[in-house]
Amino acid sequence: MIESILPNGVVAAELFADPPGLEPHPLEAHLVAKAVDKRKREFSSARHCARLAMGKLGVDPAPIMRGSSGAPQWPRGVVGSLTHCDGYRGAVVAYSMQVRSIGIDAEPHDALPDGVLGAVSLEAERSWLHTASGDTDVHWDRLLFCAKEATYKAWEPLTGRWLGFEDAHITFDRTGSGGDVSGTFHSRLLVSGETIDGPPLTSFDGRWLVSDGLIVTAIAVT
Repeated sequence: MIESILPNGVVAAELFADPPGLEPHPLEAHLVAKAVDKRKREFSSARHCARLAMGKLGVDPAPIMRGSSGAPQWPRGVVGSLTHCDGYRGAVVAYSMQVRSIGIDAEPHDALPDGVLGAVSLEAERSWLHTASGDTDVHWDRLLFCAKEATYKAWEPLTGRWLGFEDAHITFDRTGSGGDVSGTFHSRLLVSGETIDGPPLTSFDGRWLVSDGLIVTAIAVT
């Protein structure tokens, strides 16, 4: 599913149900030792996808540890991103010589819960959502949240800094109607974009897809 919105050089693995009996990698188990069963299943399946994707890339399937910010720590020479929601677990990876960073997210294709939109959006985004409300085949508010999450995941490895929901202004274009719906989005950064190594960031461009009751978003920074 998510492969259809990824550029060349980025590979993916995804699951729509947790494999029976799947356990965390022995070196990762302490990261979820105190977690509830649902969280352990999400964690294990997403990282299982990461190792499947690394295998496709020709990289040894190493454990995926957690950095000080909570973000996944990828093996040297690899960049990647993880996501999970009800009914979906996914991972994407690429060689760092080809791609600087990746951010993906998945969400159920449903309206955001009451009270969430105001906390995750800008006034300009909410104004646009009001004009897009006639497109009833897309829950644009949830898509906005999904794109914000992908934006943060692409940003953090490059800067080592937090990016708030209010720190990026996201706009959308769509293609197609009926059945699967897809399009592009543009994340204009509203904060200084100095990076740890490399040119500063001003914006990201990504792609999105609505299919089978799910929304997926992806950004690949080259």
